[in-house]
Amino acid sequence: MKVILDKYEQRVEDALSKGEFISTADLADTKQLFQEAIKNYRELRETKSITLRVNKGDLIKVKAKAKRNGLAYQTLISLLIRQYVKGETEVVL
Repeated sequence: MKVILDKYEQRVEDALSKGEFISTADLADTKQLFQEAIKNYRELRETKSITLRVNKGDLIKVKAKAKRNGLAYQTLISLLIRQYVKGETEVVL
């Protein structure tokens, strides 16, 4: 199987084959760091079910807006949470 590399990946591959990279004394620690980063990344991509109490009137309005936009209301709530976390939507507390 032939892997197609982008320009950056090809430069790294060329440098490796020329011996331009050297091993470091803390290689095991660095590997562990990257393994933890991969695990954390995967966990952050997963979804989690939650139970949430909301005002019935608010829920009816959210469901109506979601339906008008062809979305499940849970998806709309998830999008609202994501926008808030990213700082794209503000809530007055």
